[in-house]
Amino acid sequence: MNRNSELVQIYVARGEAEANIIKGLLDSYGIPSIMKAQASPSVHVFAIDGMGQVAILVRAEDADDARELIKGEQE
Repeated sequence: MNRNSELVQIYVARGEAEANIIKGLLDSYGIPSIMKAQASPSVHVFAIDGMGQVAILVRAEDADDARELIKGEQE
């Protein structure tokens, strides 16, 4: 991912497992992404009051396509 690209949050997963699934989906369509956790997964295995959540970030130019892919998988 280019260091100069603006990153936007497109999804918040309930945990690392869900985040890895979303990241894999995006990767399979050529959309690079970054996972950003609020706390170490080894400390908060489950999402309790948002502590196990993992944000998925992509380049701003990929955000709309990424959201559509995720939405399509959830339907």
